[in-house]
Amino acid sequence: MNGFPSPDGSTRRTITGFSNPLVKFLRSLRDKKHRKRERRFLAEGLRLLTDARECGVVPEMLVMAIGRDPHPLLDALEQAVAAAGGEIVEMDVDILAKVTGKDNPQAVAGVFAEFDTRLSNLDRSASPIWLVAQALRDPGNLGTMLRTGDAVGAGGLILLDDCADPFSVEAVRASMGAIFTQRLAVARWDEFQAWLREGTGQLVAASLRDPTDYRRAHYTAPCFLMVGNESQGLPSAYEEACDLRVTIPMLGRADSLNAAVAGAVLAYEALAHLRPA
Repeated sequence: MNGFPSPDGSTRRTITGFSNPLVKFLRSLRDKKHRKRERRFLAEGLRLLTDARECGVVPEMLVMAIGRDPHPLLDALEQAVAAAGGEIVEMDVDILAKVTGKDNPQAVAGVFAEFDTRLSNLDRSASPIWLVAQALRDPGNLGTMLRTGDAVGAGGLILLDDCADPFSVEAVRASMGAIFTQRLAVARWDEFQAWLREGTGQLVAASLRDPTDYRRAHYTAPCFLMVGNESQGLPSAYEEACDLRVTIPMLGRADSLNAAVAGAVLAYEALAHLRPA
């Protein structure tokens, strides 16, 4: 490994050995326990890292494959990391594959500091729509809900109770960059309830408990749209605490929608009601 400071204040390294301690560190970020300890997460791919840069979020470390094809967006990433005094690392493509866990790794990855996920950081007036997920366990669903939030202009995603880790490689990848555009909060149910009732906010649940057809419901801003666990749905106490319960008609043999899909359907319906004409 060679490391040397650049004139711009960044540090550049070239890694050619699998046993390098930095390779071990980067691989460890694929594990939740190590992510929590380091408070860092890994994101892969030029498009995703470009989305982060355009949102004003620059990786602390930029990792690139030796012999990669040149690209102006990659040049812009390097310049942004260098300007922020970050670290730029180049490594053989086989080593990068070991870091990412993919046989055909994308040519670039980044290490980011985890975001502050406290509820107190959210400004509920920032958007008429917020998404809420309770005990969502699939990182793909979590990433999809972030993408939905971005698509409808939601303020962000609030994760309740024991959800999948939003900073896992799988969730970050599934978000397609929306993890950098959406505010993210993590809380327990009691904490969320107390925070919500301190101010204005309509809590709406996808539910079968005395529901209203989602197309005929009256949505008010800020509207917090809540979906439950993929297999069990929402606990009955959570449903009872909602201001409005809605249902999406099922016209085929299936008796329910995927949790993330249900969240998207509700979000677009609420948007149609709340968006100025």
